[in-house]
Amino acid sequence: MSKRQVRAFFGVTLLLGDVLMAATAFVLAYFLRLSLALPDAAINVAPIDEYLGLMVVYVGSMAIVFFFARLYHQGRAISRIDEFYTVFGAVSISAMMSVALSVLLFKNSAFELDFPRAMVIYAWLLTIVLVTVGRLVHHRVQGQLQARGVGRDRVLIVGASETGNMILQKIKWSPQLGYEVVGLVTRNPDFALSEVFGTTVVGAVDELPRLIQEHQVDEVIIALPEATHTEVLDLVAKCDHGRINVKVFPDVFQIIASQVSIDDLGGLPLLSMRDVRLRGWHVTLKRAFDLAVSAMLLVFSSPLLLFVALLVKLESPGPVFYAQERMGLDARPFMMLKFRSMRRDAEANGPGWTTPDDPRRTRLGALLRRLNVDELPQLINVAIGEMSLVGPRPERPIYVEQFKKTIPRYMERHKEKAGITGWAQVNGLRGDTSIAERTKYDLWYIENWSFLLDLKILIRTAFRVINDRNAY
Repeated sequence: MSKRQVRAFFGVTLLLGDVLMAATAFVLAYFLRLSLALPDAAINVAPIDEYLGLMVVYVGSMAIVFFFARLYHQGRAISRIDEFYTVFGAVSISAMMSVALSVLLFKNSAFELDFPRAMVIYAWLLTIVLVTVGRLVHHRVQGQLQARGVGRDRVLIVGASETGNMILQKIKWSPQLGYEVVGLVTRNPDFALSEVFGTTVVGAVDELPRLIQEHQVDEVIIALPEATHTEVLDLVAKCDHGRINVKVFPDVFQIIASQVSIDDLGGLPLLSMRDVRLRGWHVTLKRAFDLAVSAMLLVFSSPLLLFVALLVKLESPGPVFYAQERMGLDARPFMMLKFRSMRRDAEANGPGWTTPDDPRRTRLGALLRRLNVDELPQLINVAIGEMSLVGPRPERPIYVEQFKKTIPRYMERHKEKAGITGWAQVNGLRGDTSIAERTKYDLWYIENWSFLLDLKILIRTAFRVINDRNAY
């Protein structure tokens, strides 16, 4: 099959899976209504075959709402958590829509049937669960097929710098995305053939039209955040060959562009960056959530905390906790707590970054870092209000002084409380990774904060905590 046919096949099977799951949910809801006396016993419930028309309306409404919610027009790497939010909303709308249509179509007709309220609720809940599970299975199967080369898109990365290498690394780590990198393109017209992560630098930007045709490229990713708008437009024009997709990695200003507003200064227009500091009920909601969750986790994890503390004390001399000065909200210093994972004299020669196979670690410390258990005492920092569950990771004052001189807008990370986890961390940027890239992700989080975004980050953290590549 051609790539277009493969994509069509994936789309059709996704639709059929949703229809099957919704129909199954409807049937299960019918039998649940018969077997459960909630809110009261079922009376005069018609045989299931008489509900066929209602089921068609219910399933059809869901398919229509899903289509307009763009659940069949998905990006290559859509977050499953975002997809769940969309499914939840779309199923809720389609359930109400089906009730309205059933009244319109079947009331006072030869096929008059009521859609029992309890059955509507059961069908709504079961559809959310079953459709979500069905989509997870579909995405897993599709990812496995794409990882084996089925329907892969050939991609060319424009930019052999740090950003291009980062995108290349992401693709290499995620074969389920269905990308096959055919090469990197450099801005240097006098390039020399070389390899980056096993991928060849195949040419210069002036050769893009030839490279696209020669390598039968399906998609071009422009990874030049430092390029001017004119240069980017010129590159896009060079990619105008056949029906290929072009994607552009944004610079910092483009990331925050949606937050720019126009103010008036006595008739003089000024561009104003949004004041993104949380205020009012947003602060109250975030703090209440932090306090409730941190208190609950401290209570339930207290046996584990006590056990780990005992192991740390028994393995090596020194304190159980390691308190390190970090910069928090408004660049105010605070003492961040961790279980000690290094020898007591680890910083005898001054502070330093942790690295893979760090010789300063204890044997237990290596395990604690691998499982991220060493971070658990920071729940105490959250409970007393020094940190949040989600936010930019705090840095030591000595590093903050260095970074603020070289990284634009670095200090804006301190407009919100530091977090145990953050948007950068769940996207793989922790440990020995680019501070500039981490800052971009932190600023995006601050600019786009919402309660649902915090929930999403916490859920993704839970899935990453065991298999984090950069946990050391």
